[in-house]
Amino acid sequence: MSRAQPDAPSARPGRALALLLAGLLLAACAGTGTSGPADAPPEAPDAAAPDPVDPGTVVLQVALVGGYTSVEELRGRLPSVTVYADGRVLAPGPVAAVHPPFAWPGLTVTRLDPDRLPDLVDRALAAGVGEDGGLGETGVIDGPSTRFTVRTDGGTVVREVDALQEGLGSPVLSDRQRADRQRLAALAEELTGLADPAESWTPSAVAVLAHPYAEGRIGLGGLPIDAPEVAWAGPGLPGEPLDAGLGCLVVPAGPVQDAASGASTATPWTTPDGTRWSLTFRPLLPHETGCADLAG
Repeated sequence: MSRAQPDAPSARPGRALALLLAGLLLAACAGTGTSGPADAPPEAPDAAAPDPVDPGTVVLQVALVGGYTSVEELRGRLPSVTVYADGRVLAPGPVAAVHPPFAWPGLTVTRLDPDRLPDLVDRALAAGVGEDGGLGETGVIDGPSTRFTVRTDGGTVVREVDALQEGLGSPVLSDRQRADRQRLAALAEELTGLADPAESWTPSAVAVLAHPYAEGRIGLGGLPIDAPEVAWAGPGLPGEPLDAGLGCLVVPAGPVQDAASGASTATPWTTPDGTRWSLTFRPLLPHETGCADLAG
């Protein structure tokens, strides 16, 4: 389903010019025919300049939402790619093939010429982001949906597609539904490909998602995970409640990134009272300000 949120319209210079020409024509028709210097034409009213776009405005984004997984995964996911009005492209960095994974999620930035953005928006709309036709039921009930966000001149358009990748081969789809999904899948691949090549990006703030540590965690091969403790030196955990026992607080990223550099997702973080916590670190993107911005 797509939805549009129209932006406030700006004055159009073309309309001001048309009104001026019409006024001049009426004045000419009403002339007395006597000779003499012509009256100076009225000045055209100043057309209001369009509001400048904030460089941190999201122009395009692809993100996975929902699906059958843990609540910290749902809240802690990073969008697959986010393109800003100034041409920055932010995306998750490479993930090391280790288990448990590293605690700190890397981010990368690529810089595009902002002049390319209108064409990318047009391509996204041509791929079907602005449409609302049915895409069929794939039968995949536990996979995430792919959310496309596109900022147009008329507003922001959002479309979510359930099981986009997983459902492409579903036999219950019609040819039209399969073709529409393939267009959107190709768009997702194109947009995520904008993030290559890239350099490391450091956020200014991070959302810390906390819940009580689950003792006796089992890793690959059925072996218990024995991760050393790390002392938590930040504000009191778990922070403001989100859902399902998960708390969230926002802190400066630098000290947390330093503390998490040797930790994994299985690390128990301890507070001065001896409580052990599982922490998920979700860097805040330039347009995000707090825990309420994290997708559910």
